[in-house]
Amino acid sequence: QVQLVESGGGLVQPEGSLRLSCAASRNIFSNYAMGWYRQTPGRQRSLVAAITTTGITHYADSVKGRFTISRDDAKNTVYLQMDSLKPEDTAVYYCNLPSNITGGTPRISSWGQGTQVTVSS
Repeated sequence: QVQLVESGGGLVQPEGSLRLSCAASRNIFSNYAMGWYRQTPGRQRSLVAAITTTGITHYADSVKGRFTISRDDAKNTVYLQMDSLKPEDTAVYYCNLPSNITGGTPRISSWGQGTQVTVSS
């Protein structure tokens, strides 16, 4: 079973930046699109950014122009650069492999522990 480990979250002031990282326990990323999701209490987990194997990206409207997803297949790692953060970005962030770039059922059924992002002054 592949394990996903997210890191890089924390407490940041509005308009600040954070960079999240997600590493896989083995080499699986190179063949699939990769994505970042987020979840707040009482809401479903939603896809915020995804990137294909060829570098095509997709973003949720709420983060366009502020978040940037990238990947390093040699390191089995996907990143999420988050700039101009807003309080509404506060959530637990997870990575997974979406079945298509705009969403679909994630390929890995066992989610990682996620990383908490809190945007507050």
